[in-house]
Amino acid sequence: MIRVLDSGFFTSIQDAGRKRFQQFGVPQSGVMDNYASSMANAIVGNTSECAVLELTMVGPKLMFECATAITVTGANMSPKINGVLISNFVLINVCRGDVLSFAASTIGFRSYLAVSGGFKTEIVMGSRSMYKNVTSNHCVNLGDILKINATKRPIVSHAYIKYDNTYINESEILITRGPEFDFLNSAQLSVLFQKEFTISEKNNRMAYQIKELVVNQFKEIITSFVLPGTIQLTPSGQLIILMRDAQVTGGYPRVFQLTEPSINVISQKMTNHKIRFKLEDSFT
Repeated sequence: MIRVLDSGFFTSIQDAGRKRFQQFGVPQSGVMDNYASSMANAIVGNTSECAVLELTMVGPKLMFECATAITVTGANMSPKINGVLISNFVLINVCRGDVLSFAASTIGFRSYLAVSGGFKTEIVMGSRSMYKNVTSNHCVNLGDILKINATKRPIVSHAYIKYDNTYINESEILITRGPEFDFLNSAQLSVLFQKEFTISEKNNRMAYQIKELVVNQFKEIITSFVLPGTIQLTPSGQLIILMRDAQVTGGYPRVFQLTEPSINVISQKMTNHKIRFKLEDSFT
């Protein structure tokens, strides 16, 4: 068991998400940064589907009530065990009574905590991913008890796995053509691929909005299917990047689609970070 002494800014249990329920209006959810989560699970010897703790901007404070092995990946939130700084991407064997704490992120926006065997919270529609009105809680709260499997002996590190954390600082966002890409004229394409864009304060697990507007006269389309990574252009000129908790349909033109690695990159961005779009199939 893990006792939550401080929940941090926004902390939730996430896994690979709910991938067969969009037809019923249920968002996919799941980890925002699939790469960091997969690396965390791999280092502690889990499968990539195991549930992890996703930390946003400021991490929680946790007390372990049993022995286990952990690792932290993704953003750097200066994790500490009993006040002693530990490194990301390193397997740590923790004991009963140990306290893991985090500070505000200095690089990136989201960190991932994996434990041996994964978190054992409730399963709803085949997933442990927290989402409002689907699971009992949409985030981790002060005083919560998170179920995990205890380990009786130290776990051998799987940290020989190679990882590349440089994507966290990447500003180039690879995209592909969306269903309504052809709505865009040459002037709009010039702006979209030559201009630098800014992440607005309106960013969360559902969507990221861009500050700068793109002039257009697009009307809403017939409500159509959307995915995590779909980029919509509203009649007002607002670019909206849909993320893991996004709705399953939308009425705005779907001009672009993020590649999966670019979803990971965007998930590590916060307010006022700068990005540039690059069309992937322009060089493939």
